Amino acid sequence: MPLQKLSALIDAICNFVICNDSSLRSQPIIFNPDFFVEKLRHEKPEVFTELVVSNITRLIDLPGAELAQLMGEEDPKLPGANSTASGFFRSLMSLKRKEKGVVFGSPLTEEGIAQVSQLIEYLHKNLRAEGLFRVPGNSIRQQILKDALNSGTDIDLDSGEFHSNDVATLLKVFLGELPEPLLTHKHFHAHLKIADLTLFDEKGNKTSTPDKERQIEALQLLFLILPAPNRSLLKLLLDLLYQTAKKQDKNKMSAHNLALMFAPHILWPRNVTANDLQENITKLNNGVTFMIKHSQKLFKAPAYIRECARLHYLGSRAHTSKDDLDLLTSPGSKELQPLKSQKRSRLDTCHQEETQQRTEEALKELFRHVHNMPDSAKKKKLIRQFNKHPTALTPGSDVPTSPAPRRTRSRSFSGLIKRKVLGTPVILERKSRDATPEPERVSKENVHLLQKCGSPAHMSQAKLKSLEGQKEESCRRIRARLLSKDSSSL
Repeated sequence: MPLQKLSALIDAICNFVICNDSSLRSQPIIFNPDFFVEKLRHEKPEVFTELVVSNITRLIDLPGAELAQLMGEEDPKLPGANSTASGFFRSLMSLKRKEKGVVFGSPLTEEGIAQVSQLIEYLHKNLRAEGLFRVPGNSIRQQILKDALNSGTDIDLDSGEFHSNDVATLLKVFLGELPEPLLTHKHFHAHLKIADLTLFDEKGNKTSTPDKERQIEALQLLFLILPAPNRSLLKLLLDLLYQTAKKQDKNKMSAHNLALMFAPHILWPRNVTANDLQENITKLNNGVTFMIKHSQKLFKAPAYIRECARLHYLGSRAHTSKDDLDLLTSPGSKELQPLKSQKRSRLDTCHQEETQQRTEEALKELFRHVHNMPDSAKKKKLIRQFNKHPTALTPGSDVPTSPAPRRTRSRSFSGLIKRKVLGTPVILERKSRDATPEPERVSKENVHLLQKCGSPAHMSQAKLKSLEGQKEESCRRIRARLLSKDSSSL
């Protein structure tokens, strides 16, 4: 076995991480903190939606009609008198186009995202172009590229045939031709309420300072209930805009400038004008700016949602809000843990013991292999590698040590007097004894003497002899006193 591979194997075993889930032991471990969240979303969408929406309403105030729209129980009521009728005809046309397999103008699907992701991937490599997403591209080249995407063919954008402005403009066209904005009509009123989340002063009055923590939390929750294709494309798009804003010294496109370009395509309701939105335009544009700046945090489920989803599948009491989770971690919460969690902890302990035993066996076998190697510099280096990990077991390290023999009690008359009056004598340490004897109980007088003189391990030999002499003298006095009482009674 090569030296490098053997050293890597030793490090891998010595730094072994125990996995309590027996079903995952034979497979590589991939840590996904949102695993149970995604599992709950796909297997029980109604339970998942109720969990998320209940926490959204804890952060923002949604009246009955707006809550029903968010839940999909009512059609969204959007600005603009003809928005509903025009939206119906727009949806009808999009369904006709989808029958022909057209990407542009069709409802969002994973296949459409796969085609558009070619544009996003290309733009990631060309973020330094000045005026990106603001300067329009060539209309002829854009139509050629659009037809190629609609036909489902792969395009070599790196060939130099297309300019970065062509690709950037076509991406905006794709978003603008979707039947509804990327953030959906159902979420429109919720985004307006999130923009109004501000901090409170010491007296409990609202200020004009945005409450960024609550805004991030609300957006995290709102993104969790987006349709899966919308959420996937939104993540790709916001990450692209975030990286573009980081290069604003080259491309002159800040997060606010990018928001002005994309808010009409991803958040504004379809078939509305600026006059329909009126004072809400600033809120919507600032909201998209906030999404771009904090995009790296918005696609992670809040910690309490993760915990609720995990507890849902591990058979414990379901916690439906952050307040429930805070209650769980209160000082008296240990008494409220159900029996199922105790059983689960015992099972986890058993899994840990089994895994630890297998690890020890592997270490022993590995050590025997190294020990049987011929003497060489490689063998010495491997032995030193083992010595770096004191917790690693070797074949000779598991020899059981015999327990220290217990002292037998004296059953003599003098020993009985000592136990009744002085308690068990203090055991003197002997230099020849390797194992430390088991400590025995001492009487109150011995405790008093120990407090004065210190523990036997720290006493000098002279002090110990003096202490023993005092005890013997006390025993003689008591024995003489008892004998004198017996003789007088006779």
